[in-house]
Amino acid sequence: MSDARLLITPQTKVGELLKAFPELEDVLISVAPAFKKLRNPVLLRTVAKVTSLAQAARVGGVSVTALVQQLRRAVGQPEFTETTQTAHDERQATAPAWFDPEKINHSLDARAMIDAGEQPIGRVLSDLERLAPGRIYELVTPFEPAPLIDRARAKGFVVFTRETDRGEFRTYFKQGYDSN
Repeated sequence: MSDARLLITPQTKVGELLKAFPELEDVLISVAPAFKKLRNPVLLRTVAKVTSLAQAARVGGVSVTALVQQLRRAVGQPEFTETTQTAHDERQATAPAWFDPEKINHSLDARAMIDAGEQPIGRVLSDLERLAPGRIYELVTPFEPAPLIDRARAKGFVVFTRETDRGEFRTYFKQGYDSN
């Protein structure tokens, strides 16, 4: 079935997608089990409103092109092709030169907040505003916080994310353009 209400692209917000095509919730979950969290009504009303499919693909560890293609196929939209990948993965095999664990001066484990349906983005952005130059902020989450990473980058922060062997994500923020 084709639906002219919404053309699915990497920039489509997950909330808009599921409002236009509620049947795609199961498709999203089949692509990446991390998307099961979308069944939480609080996360659906908050995170899904600001998270694009490109960001969701990063969280789910899947190709944004493949994700959009599969979603389009499921609703009968034209094939999606993209020659350049719009989103890149912040997860790196090795830490960047600016990362020094000794410079972490604040750590927030947001897993309990997220499990309770709370959105830590406001608190983290507020904490980042107060982050001293040269210092690093650590955020622990059950998934890569792609929308938050994009917001922090827009505010001039450099970001490094690593997934631990326990399946948690540790994301580090530091004011950019600072060599200390």
